[in-house]
Amino acid sequence: MMGPRRRRGRGKRTRMTTGIGAVLGRIGRQVWARAALYTIASVVFALAAGAVGTLVPFRVVVDLGQDSVGTILQIIASSMLTVTTFSLTAMVTAYSAATTTATPRATQLLIEDRTSQNALSTFVGGFAFSLVGLIALSTGYYGEQGRTILFFGTLVMVALIVVTLLRWIAHLSTFGRMADVIDRVETAALRTLTTHAESPTLGARRFTELPTGTSAVRGDASGYVTFIDIAVIERVAARADLGVYILALPGSMVDARTPLVATTAPLEDADRAALIRAVRVRPHRDYEQDPRLGVIALAEIGSRALSPATNDPGTAIDVIAALQRVFETVLSCTPSDDVAHEHVFVRPVVLPDLVTDAFRPLARDGASVVEVQIRLQKCLDALARTDPERSAVFRTMAATAYERSHAALDEWDVGDLEQTYRATSGRLP
Repeated sequence: MMGPRRRRGRGKRTRMTTGIGAVLGRIGRQVWARAALYTIASVVFALAAGAVGTLVPFRVVVDLGQDSVGTILQIIASSMLTVTTFSLTAMVTAYSAATTTATPRATQLLIEDRTSQNALSTFVGGFAFSLVGLIALSTGYYGEQGRTILFFGTLVMVALIVVTLLRWIAHLSTFGRMADVIDRVETAALRTLTTHAESPTLGARRFTELPTGTSAVRGDASGYVTFIDIAVIERVAARADLGVYILALPGSMVDARTPLVATTAPLEDADRAALIRAVRVRPHRDYEQDPRLGVIALAEIGSRALSPATNDPGTAIDVIAALQRVFETVLSCTPSDDVAHEHVFVRPVVLPDLVTDAFRPLARDGASVVEVQIRLQKCLDALARTDPERSAVFRTMAATAYERSHAALDEWDVGDLEQTYRATSGRLP
């Protein structure tokens, strides 16, 4: 997508994670993984108080009063169960609101929200800590010193719960709102597109035309390509001493008849299976490696806001502003010429496809809304001026949007649109 640039990209270059690191990263973004980790840590913390009490060479005993620790743990157990239920309800409500008012493609970003995951995990961990502590107290697991250590540990847990609860309450004021959803999708689009702009071929060689005489490798699943483990493909290609051409990029829809890759020589069954496993196919698209999904999701939010049932041109204008910020940052990136995978070839996504994904829905569905069209013309003009070498892509989209809108607007609004188009493009089509 990106040609030679003179400017340096903003921020540090992001490396594409592959192999075990990618798997651990995906697991770490799941709600259940974080909650399970916090629960295990809480259980270990509660049980460790008894063991530490018998191992320390000095005595730390505080007169706590009759069953004071048990009373505090009972309060935590009952309150954390209620707070956890409330938090789950709030999270599900936010997911549902994002699905119905923004786009279902934004739901996975809300699910991966760190603040909500930490809050839910802390509440579940606090519940597990108090429950295990109560059970251990009832069985006489703690000695006198162990009860004292458990008491101080309970105070630490109470402080952690209170701080987390305050942060969670503040977070709920914006979580799942339209502005929050747009910001999250913009961040995801910017992250993936920046990575793609800096390494369009994922560290492989670039190709434009598939050479003759290659052998196609097809998978056995239908769905979207969500991840390509380029390092695994390189190892297979180097071992077999052949070239591998990636035909199905992340975001591509494939089935059992669609070639995933093509090789310059026939493969053994084990190598063929390894190549198929290196291309992950799932029922739904994912932001991790898909450079087009972020701008598609933003366009969907704007398109839905322009529907007659919603009639919210302000949201569409906010989406156009978000798209402008994304493209301005991406256009300033410097692509890397380094080739880390000598035996792998990739044909990257091109800029016209991204521009079409981002702006065609807004030009089509907002054709009869002059405010949206004026903002769209100004956005495309700004992007054309940002990158004069590829300004034709944005000028073509601006002309297309103008022609769509010119046919849909009434005579009073057409004049304002023509004035804006003359000021940005300098001419009328």
